[in-house]
Amino acid sequence: MKVMLITHTPEPEKIAAAAARLCYSDCGIEELLENITADKIKKRIKDCFMKGHHSIFEHISFTFGIEGISRVATHQLVRHRVASYSQQSQRYVEFKNAADVITPPSIEKDPEAKALFEESAGKSRELYKKLTGMGISAEDARFIFPQGVDTKIMVTMNARELMHFFNLRCCKHAQWEIRSLAYKMLALAKKTAPIVFENAGPLCFIADCPEKDKECFEKMTNKGLGTRD
Repeated sequence: MKVMLITHTPEPEKIAAAAARLCYSDCGIEELLENITADKIKKRIKDCFMKGHHSIFEHISFTFGIEGISRVATHQLVRHRVASYSQQSQRYVEFKNAADVITPPSIEKDPEAKALFEESAGKSRELYKKLTGMGISAEDARFIFPQGVDTKIMVTMNARELMHFFNLRCCKHAQWEIRSLAYKMLALAKKTAPIVFENAGPLCFIADCPEKDKECFEKMTNKGLGTRD
């Protein structure tokens, strides 16, 4: 899986902090942006987290490009509705060399299961090529593809929705592929806005585990990967 941060709001933490300051200031917006320091940015962002004033994070957005992901995972991804998506079309794109199928780790490590999986995936590719070769349109031939077929997608989320996405999809109870995606996206977002995403991750990082999985939380904190502080 390849995940790229294509673009993001310039100076995202400055924008979020200025939005927070605007709510309580009689200054003009240009003056707010000019006079806000790095220390003030950090303090205002942390204060907003503590007070639950999370709407300021809706002013900053991030656009990711994702390749080598299955339709299984993108069907889960698009359930996060406060976002924008553009996905490679199987209707208008004819896969002349057919398409790859993402192999789950549990199948990859089992030789017998992997052989069966690859046999089935291979048959679907062969049938797709035969159908399109017979003049069947790509939009109809695609019905033969398995759910694990490879796809590409672009997604844009604001920081508030991203934090919600990370809460749910970085959790060990999330499906393995979208969890892998979430951690890759989190690493990129954290490089760009380290203060905003300082405590981003599974919900147990900042609150009680919704899955009531105490053992999981203890393992994560022992590894230094989570904290409720």
